[in-house]
Amino acid sequence: MTAVERLPAALARRIALAAQGFAEPRPSGPVGTRQLNRLTDRLSVVQIDSVNVLSRSHYLPAFSRLGPYPRAALDALSNRRHALFEYWAHEASLLPVRLHPHLRWRMARVEQEAWGNMTRVQRERPEYVASLLERVRVDGPLRASQLQEERPNRPGSMWNWHAGKAALEYLFFAGALTASRRTASFERVYDLPERVLPVAVLEAPTPDRSHAVRELVRTAARALGVATETDLRDYFRLSPSDARTAIAELADAGELLPVEVAGWGRPAWLDPAARRPRWIRAQALLSPFDSLVWERPRVERIFGFRYRLEIYTPAAKRVHGYYVLPFLLDDRLVARVDLKADRQAGVLRVQAAHAEEGVDRPVVAAALADELRLMAGWMELPDVAVAERGDLWPHLSRAIQGQG
Repeated sequence: MTAVERLPAALARRIALAAQGFAEPRPSGPVGTRQLNRLTDRLSVVQIDSVNVLSRSHYLPAFSRLGPYPRAALDALSNRRHALFEYWAHEASLLPVRLHPHLRWRMARVEQEAWGNMTRVQRERPEYVASLLERVRVDGPLRASQLQEERPNRPGSMWNWHAGKAALEYLFFAGALTASRRTASFERVYDLPERVLPVAVLEAPTPDRSHAVRELVRTAARALGVATETDLRDYFRLSPSDARTAIAELADAGELLPVEVAGWGRPAWLDPAARRPRWIRAQALLSPFDSLVWERPRVERIFGFRYRLEIYTPAAKRVHGYYVLPFLLDDRLVARVDLKADRQAGVLRVQAAHAEEGVDRPVVAAALADELRLMAGWMELPDVAVAERGDLWPHLSRAIQGQG
């Protein structure tokens, strides 16, 4: 029987950060395809979200880890080079194409895995769904906005799809269509997989479900470093039974090691190849949808940082703001800032800035000011403006103005 190693909480935190790409210094020179390929392969899932108050979310993880880079280079990995493809993983996500065969079981289970409007339109109008697939086959790539369909009157619903959009999403979930690119307005362009994905990927054999899920858990373990069962299954939104079986098989094979992490209060699993850095020297603003922080219970367990997304909270009831990014300094989450890109005025607006309890606020503010200036430059916003909200704003305002 494998002995259970006991890990100090601080070491587990550093292992998790290293697995997510924060143990290495940012490149000193230009960032290009090679670094982005390496990073996306490490993370394996880059979540997509349509909120654009600051930036489309999928651009931010690479900035957090690599610093300023050309966003067009990331676009090219999915739009032209097709090293990445879109699919439902954690949520809507960009993934390395090597994972396509390992998600085909989910595509085949579209009736069980998809939801609401998608399955309803297939059930009620199968001939319409089939006609859209044929239209793409004959006429080429298609956007939902090109369809003459009336949108249902459901104000405020994020799934306010007309029948044509639901049908295209059903075909997308089933793998009959894929995304060839996104338009400037972030609309998905649907096309046949054989016209988008590399031939080698399409011709790769489809593993059985148990083998595929095992690979997804293995991939999650590499991306997380050290994780509970819940963490491992959440990365690709796997069922508890599938994840438990895969974890047990990987543990039997020595590909996952059982560990106890001080303070976690539940069993955990360690990637045997995970780095164990003695320290982390990181400085990064994190998207709310970054894979380091998207599972809120894990964030609280590892960092002691209670984080909630308040986009859908009425403005008067928000505690920290609308689009709030945690700030990582070394191996701690030390602050959070509500950010908005005011593109018309050319200003990165800090609408609120809050420090975590017990931090050295002038030190945190100085590091945060540096990171905000770096982000503003990357986003081609000449200025940073700090609003008078939150307990960190006076220190941050002085740091932004160069007053220490």
